[in-house]
Amino acid sequence: MIAAQKIAPALVFLLWIPASAQPAVAPASGESAGPAAGENAGEYNIVQNWELGYRFATAGGDVQKYDADVNYHNGVRLFSGFLSVHSRTGRGAWFDEIVLTASGLGNDPYESAVLRIRKSRLYQYDLQWRQNDYFDPGLVTSAGYHVENFTRRWQDHNLVLFPQSKLRLIAGYGRNSENGPALSSEDLFEGESGNVFALFSNVHRLFNDYRIGGEAEFSGIKLSVMRRWEFYAEQDSPQTLAPGGAAGFVPGLTTLGGFNRAQPVHGTTPAWMAALLADRKKFAVNGRFTYSKAKDNFLLDEAAAGSGLIGAENRLVMTYGNAERPMTTGDLNVSYFPWDRLTITNNTSYSNTRISGNSFFEEIDLATLSADILNFQFLGIRLLTNSTDARYRVSRRFDFFAGYRYSDRQIRSIQSVTTPGAPFTNTAYSQYDHVQAGAAGFNWILAAPLRLHAEAEIGRSDNPFDPIAEKNYHSIDARLQYRRKSLAASAGYRQNYNNNSTVLTAYSAHARDSFANLSWAARDWLAFDAGYQHLHLDTAGGIAFFAGLPRQRLQTGESIYVSNIHAGNFGLRLALGKRADLYLGYSITRDPGDGRSSLLAPGSVPAALYNVQTFPLSFQSPLARLTVPIMSRLKWNAGYQYYGYREDFGLLGNLENYRANTGYTSLLWSF
Repeated sequence: MIAAQKIAPALVFLLWIPASAQPAVAPASGESAGPAAGENAGEYNIVQNWELGYRFATAGGDVQKYDADVNYHNGVRLFSGFLSVHSRTGRGAWFDEIVLTASGLGNDPYESAVLRIRKSRLYQYDLQWRQNDYFDPGLVTSAGYHVENFTRRWQDHNLVLFPQSKLRLIAGYGRNSENGPALSSEDLFEGESGNVFALFSNVHRLFNDYRIGGEAEFSGIKLSVMRRWEFYAEQDSPQTLAPGGAAGFVPGLTTLGGFNRAQPVHGTTPAWMAALLADRKKFAVNGRFTYSKAKDNFLLDEAAAGSGLIGAENRLVMTYGNAERPMTTGDLNVSYFPWDRLTITNNTSYSNTRISGNSFFEEIDLATLSADILNFQFLGIRLLTNSTDARYRVSRRFDFFAGYRYSDRQIRSIQSVTTPGAPFTNTAYSQYDHVQAGAAGFNWILAAPLRLHAEAEIGRSDNPFDPIAEKNYHSIDARLQYRRKSLAASAGYRQNYNNNSTVLTAYSAHARDSFANLSWAARDWLAFDAGYQHLHLDTAGGIAFFAGLPRQRLQTGESIYVSNIHAGNFGLRLALGKRADLYLGYSITRDPGDGRSSLLAPGSVPAALYNVQTFPLSFQSPLARLTVPIMSRLKWNAGYQYYGYREDFGLLGNLENYRANTGYTSLLWSF
């Protein structure tokens, strides 16, 4: 009775109040203000830590950009919570263990809670819950008319009966919902000469997942089988523009007579999943298999009327169908150990996704009584991959590995195009792509605290499907690690080069990443860490696009993007005896792009392309956190963090610069 009285209030509190998982400046999550051993109450031992406080935030400049990146605001929070209840004998009446954790509760945009209740040999129940507030201001070119402000919630329940036995029964339920307002745009009738209108919608998406299955162990073999049913629904509110319409944020020559759109989607996906694991002295086998058959019922009904340069406009667009999407995947991993020094591993993976059924696109011009109809019939993507790796341990200090990878991909599609009164014209497409790659590497303990890892891969594809797919590529990865007592250091270099040419255009991408990190606890009261990373990326490829006035025309050019990110961080921890703990940190990120100092375009490069080839910017964020013990079970915490974001020059002159001050004060109480 005593244990129940202490547990119940905290348990109900955490179950019904949201939890935050990503504080702007980290509070004392995971710390305790009381004895780690907790207190005994009846047959249970109880440990509790709660941190309650207030977060403040002020932002200036582009506040929408701040909300998209950070999104912290003023309010009371329960920053962290921890409740642990354990049976001291392992024979509790209804449960042997309750563990409940949360990282922040209240108004933060990232919220989470995790609960586990277990009774040995009888059941184990796990609950995970998260909520994210997501804000996206859209592209700067939309003049603020592309916005999403969603709240997304996840919950997952999993129940295992007889968790310690060789036969376990499993049941579960998951729910994922997304809701909120959104603003988009519609270009009606006249292309570049027509108005672009802002459209409001109230988005509601819901995903439910039910599952039941079991696991069995016999003769060293573990087999699991799961049956699941997934249900998806998306119901956007109808989008409407009244006759005469709101003036578009891009004005033009269109006169709007009215606009209506509705696009509901409902789908179901029953699925089977199975896994097999066997471990013997000379070999180990791990296999997985899934089969699902999704079925969607969807409809897009859009009607638009008005007038433009070519006269009266009255169009009806409908997309509808009940397509099925059967999908089969399989993965088999076999490891063979002929002797202690050698391991040979072979992996074979297979996936086959098909989309088939009755799916139609119809566009009807009621002014001219003409129509176009597209009937989608089939799309199939089949992928088979196989890899073999061998690892040999020369000595306790040195081992190396080598491997060969192969993949075979096929894409098939069938479409039918027709006009009213004419027969369907079927067109079938099929394309294959084969990739072969080799990899090799080694691990070398140069000295007891010093380790070196290096590997490389080179691959070739005979028929990549799109310009950015890998064709002639290679990658290199090397890391050096040093660890001795309280000192740890690491450094590394990675690169990935890809060159590709398709019938559409040529494409190349170069990515390089180098980093170094250092962590040292110099004294019991002094520790610091520092890190630096440089990420370089450049891509080049042909591009075709429509631009120009008064009517859009097909343009061609070369698309180039260059990024050179330099990122550094430093942290210092000071334990000032029993009086206080202090942490100071600083992080900075700078991307100079390709080195240009302004957005002015040279005469040889079209301005439309030159403006989006690089985006130089800088970001810095100093922070401080202080913890002061007040009494044996109570601590006071305070923290502050500054955000400074600046773009050297923005797309079309739009700068998304902002600065923000965030912080918190809290009390950590253990009881």
